[in-house]
Amino acid sequence: QVQLVESGGGLVHPGGSLRLSCAASRRTLRSNYMGWFRQAPGKEREFVAAISWITGSTQYSNSVKGRFTISRDDAEDTLYLQMNSLKPEDTAAYYCAAGGRYSIRQSDYNYWGQGTQVTVSS
Repeated sequence: QVQLVESGGGLVHPGGSLRLSCAASRRTLRSNYMGWFRQAPGKEREFVAAISWITGSTQYSNSVKGRFTISRDDAEDTLYLQMNSLKPEDTAAYYCAAGGRYSIRQSDYNYWGQGTQVTVSS
């Protein structure tokens, strides 16, 4: 059973924008915190952004700060990642995750989606 489903990935030129969505099923998972991670070819999965579902507090990696925005829609139980000013180095598979702590660590997230591919190329 898939509880987290990402969508919105695709091919975009440098400087372009994409918005990723994650059908979270958060209440079912009983998770108060969610985040986005990414994994580029040949590299380890890294933190991108996190959000407290209740308070809306957010945290970003330095590499995306000022360009990406994480947000949530409680009514739709959906997590978003708005990505602007995309760079080739943003190319990666992006994963949404849910957990019980506000954290940048993968180990603090209990549930993961299957990922959506983002490719930034001219």
